Amino acid sequence: MLNQVNIGLFITGGIASYKMGELARQLIKKGANVRVVMSESAQKFIPPLTLQTLTKHSVLTDTFDEHDPASIQHINIADWLDVALVAPATANIIGKMANGISDDAVSSTLMAVNNLRVIVPAMNTKMFDNPATQANISRLESFGYVVMEPDEGFLAEGYSGKGRMPSVEDIVEMVEYQYMRHNSPQWLEGQKVVVTAGGTVERIDPVRYISNDSSGQMGYAMARAASFYGADVTLISTKRDLKVPHNITAVYVDSAVEMQQKLNKYFSDTNYVVMAAAVSDYRVLNRSDQKIKKEAGSDNSLQLDLAVNPDILATLGKEKKNQVLIGFAAETENLSEYASGKLRKKNANWIIANDVSNKGIGFNSTHNEVLVIGADGTYEEISMRSKLNVSLKIWRIILDPNHTTN
Repeated sequence: MLNQVNIGLFITGGIASYKMGELARQLIKKGANVRVVMSESAQKFIPPLTLQTLTKHSVLTDTFDEHDPASIQHINIADWLDVALVAPATANIIGKMANGISDDAVSSTLMAVNNLRVIVPAMNTKMFDNPATQANISRLESFGYVVMEPDEGFLAEGYSGKGRMPSVEDIVEMVEYQYMRHNSPQWLEGQKVVVTAGGTVERIDPVRYISNDSSGQMGYAMARAASFYGADVTLISTKRDLKVPHNITAVYVDSAVEMQQKLNKYFSDTNYVVMAAAVSDYRVLNRSDQKIKKEAGSDNSLQLDLAVNPDILATLGKEKKNQVLIGFAAETENLSEYASGKLRKKNANWIIANDVSNKGIGFNSTHNEVLVIGADGTYEEISMRSKLNVSLKIWRIILDPNHTTN
């Protein structure tokens, strides 16, 4: 998402400054070009040489330290960047930005920025809660700045409170989300999207169950991509261990019946439903409330009576009015034939099919390649790439009448 994106990292003098080397490194790993501007106070916590070594760019620390007569450094950086990331943002720099003060390298450069600005406050909880700080944050938001909510946790002062800098992982995800929202067509703005993810769990007893190999990653990727294109996304998931993407509401279920109940709750008020979950075909007819014991002297066999689970996709296909229904088909053979048949039988608008017999894609893989079949006659293959990039391409095929295959 950040490949070849120019990010200006503005570091000010909070204790969390020591984490900025790792933040710069993670942004670079995402493909971003990073240049750093530091306040004098920030240099007390982390030396400019560390950031210069990591970014392969000189670090701007003095507004008047000019080396190239053909350009003014702080204006050059402001013009160069696509995203200004202020982290950690102290109460001091927040106050300067909110009130138009530019008296050092950081504040002067930021004064000249007119692209996306993401502010990551990090300070003592009392400083964060101070009415002046809160008023300044509100003012920045009214100017169009994106202000990230700080975490609650153990502070440098030795007690817990709100004001702790979010994790590097969360900051990178926020930058990706904001960049995509600001630079992608907002086809789904004002639209409600429900995505299901993960393999359903059908209990045999309190310690055993029937399920499948679905990791849930494709559903989470489809949800995240929809949010990039502006959607209000609800994720119905069986995977409580996966990190919920930024700005997405997660609802957790276990069984197919529970998943259907949640979908029934949301369906009438939804514009798009993405059935990426791998729903078990069967459930145990008479599940035990206690752990089933192996009987001594028996032949150790156990017979389970199974009942057919509801066909959620087919049911939604019958009930849909104006909703767009997107189903997934995990097949091991005859991919095109079976997926086309599923599209007709389920009365879906789209079927996304992949070959799960290929160990390099699909279940428990970070990558996928799929076949997109539409009721409108669309038939397109998406070559192997990350599941997020596959998802972005799927949504583009569905939403953009002028898309091109690549």
